[in-house]
Amino acid sequence: MIPFYSLSYQDLRKMCDQADLAPATANHLFNWYYKKRKLDFCRAHNLSSKAKQYILSSFDFALPKIHFVQESTDKTVKFLMLLHDGATVETVLIPFQGKYTLCLSSQVGCAMNCSFCYTGAQGFKRHLYTEEIIGQFLRAQIWLTEQRPADDRILNIVFMGQGEPLHNFDAVKKASEIFISQNGLSLADHKITISTSGYLPGLLRWKEDMPNVNIALSLHAATNEKRAQLIPLNRRYPLETILPIVDAIPQGKKRFVTYEYLLTSGFNDSSEDAHALGKLLQHKKAYINLIPFNPYPGSQWKRPADLQILGFKQIVESYSIPTLVRTTKGAQILAACGQLNTSSRNMQTCSHLPAQIS
Repeated sequence: MIPFYSLSYQDLRKMCDQADLAPATANHLFNWYYKKRKLDFCRAHNLSSKAKQYILSSFDFALPKIHFVQESTDKTVKFLMLLHDGATVETVLIPFQGKYTLCLSSQVGCAMNCSFCYTGAQGFKRHLYTEEIIGQFLRAQIWLTEQRPADDRILNIVFMGQGEPLHNFDAVKKASEIFISQNGLSLADHKITISTSGYLPGLLRWKEDMPNVNIALSLHAATNEKRAQLIPLNRRYPLETILPIVDAIPQGKKRFVTYEYLLTSGFNDSSEDAHALGKLLQHKKAYINLIPFNPYPGSQWKRPADLQILGFKQIVESYSIPTLVRTTKGAQILAACGQLNTSSRNMQTCSHLPAQIS
């Protein structure tokens, strides 16, 4: 049987046409399972007996299971999603202004081995299938509607969970198409952001193949020497190779490139580092997201002091580049940026971790 949530609307229409079903069948199914977010068998009143039999015999509607839920005092929610083969990934709901951003995983583990990221410590297991990416959204949305009906709107999606999204290009692309389909979830394309460490094969495909969603580049250093210590992939695909390709990605009024910069104490947070970053990006249509390092068990890096972070930000802004310090959320439950890891079931409260600034 074919996983239903692996199909775009166009895929489903084609299958229904080949089965000689009414043209409205695909609409009924997408409306039932995506817009209404139902989990039971489609009860659209005008489905024919032939269509019902075809659906029963052709499609698998299985979703990942929520194996564990942990809630932080700041309303961040971390889910441990159990997949069909027993593998697990973490998915995070991040609250903001009465709405939520959903942070999705794209792989079980990650092959990039970034030194600041807890996911990299568990190694790469496998890619997620499209239906597993979609399933994270649906499970999180259903949980949110049931548990927090007064503020259950997921407004943004970020592919910033476990894995390198462009290493799993086809599944991430298909999932993004389903997310923005007007027949399905109808999310705005500019509300979806895909983050990458600079995986060149995926970047080369982006311009022609990826829907019109936003891209975020994990930059983290303005020189190849320092960036390679944080992101080993930089040795293979250095800044002079990937930055021109990122620059060439189409942008628009609501679509832009975000350059993410992880701040680690005593390594890349000096005034010299800030000036180097400003000079590197000053002539680009850049938006910089500063991310103070989020500690995890065994990490070698440390978070800079608050004044160091603010001083760094002021220098970068002197180059007329919009700069934001990302508010840390979910660190209490290891749900913040760089803290996701399922190899050792890190779903416990980490009271030993230092407090985070807001």
